[in-house]
Amino acid sequence: MSKLVLRNVSRTFGNFTAVENFNLTLQEGELVSLLGPSGCGKTTTLRMIAGFMAPTSGTIEVDGEVISSPTSSLPPEKRKMSMIFQSYAIWPNMTVAENVGFGLQVRKVKPDEIRRRVNEILEKVQMGALRERYPAELSGGQQQRVALARAIVVKPAVLLLDEPLSNLDANLREEMRFEIRRLHDEFKITTVYVTHDQAEAMVTSDRIAVMNQGRVEQIDAPYALYGRPKTRFVAGFIGRTNFVEGKCDGETVDFGGFSVPRHALQTDASLPQDVLVSIRPQSIHLLKQNPGAGGGRCCAQGQVQRRAYLGEYWDYYVRLPGAAQILRATARAQDVFEVSEPVWIEIDTTQLTVIR
Repeated sequence: MSKLVLRNVSRTFGNFTAVENFNLTLQEGELVSLLGPSGCGKTTTLRMIAGFMAPTSGTIEVDGEVISSPTSSLPPEKRKMSMIFQSYAIWPNMTVAENVGFGLQVRKVKPDEIRRRVNEILEKVQMGALRERYPAELSGGQQQRVALARAIVVKPAVLLLDEPLSNLDANLREEMRFEIRRLHDEFKITTVYVTHDQAEAMVTSDRIAVMNQGRVEQIDAPYALYGRPKTRFVAGFIGRTNFVEGKCDGETVDFGGFSVPRHALQTDASLPQDVLVSIRPQSIHLLKQNPGAGGGRCCAQGQVQRRAYLGEYWDYYVRLPGAAQILRATARAQDVFEVSEPVWIEIDTTQLTVIR
């Protein structure tokens, strides 16, 4: 049986529709992220799951039982869920151990059992040595670990996280992404994770639901979202890409500056005359000499228009004669091309994704 199911869930505020016809099923122990820009409806969806607001239409189920509908809603405290907020919401007047054990006290767990479970979870989140400290004596990353421990120690049926890493600096965010995934792999708690950061979603999630203007654009595994996006929004929001328009002429698709065989665009659907494809920058390789076509690749000559050195790699922008736009390509740090230098581009046609 599915653990958490949202069926045709919508939420309106007056004439504004924040979430429209949202459908999602989570299996036991699955971590699914709701990913999208600000205002897309992801936090509203999370708040409906938590019970802070009821859906205008549709239902939310846990273990086959309806917990939210337009006519009835189980109170948040009876849903057996834990939620981690953006601000952590840990109490400044309590020590680390007291913060973590508070939920167990509310549930009237025996003191000896509380101590055992608190000590165990603090070791799991690497905070055992800091159990007597107060929040003001902790770093942001340590406070986040306390919030995670407090949410997990009560063994919730569903764990909800609302942009939990947005207050951390870049290095701490990267560390905590892997920490959240490690804890999920260990405890296997069904989890809904809200974020606008695609890197967080890619690292932590089993599946990602990409949202836009209240609707779900695509739900898929991270590699599938990146490698085979189904809409222009998903292709542009997940990573960087080039959108290139072409015309289908018989067995060839001409993109202006380069062309590919029709069969190279791996799609079961029939191609329209006007085609739009997504080409990831890393699927375009820059070379000083013509490598020759073949092996699922096409080649064309262009000119470097501008570039940016980003330490681990170069970002190049290359214009092709006859092309309507500049193509963005990435190259290794040691692959240096000067601005205005002529270059050859080699496109891996197996990595082209047809958007329409």
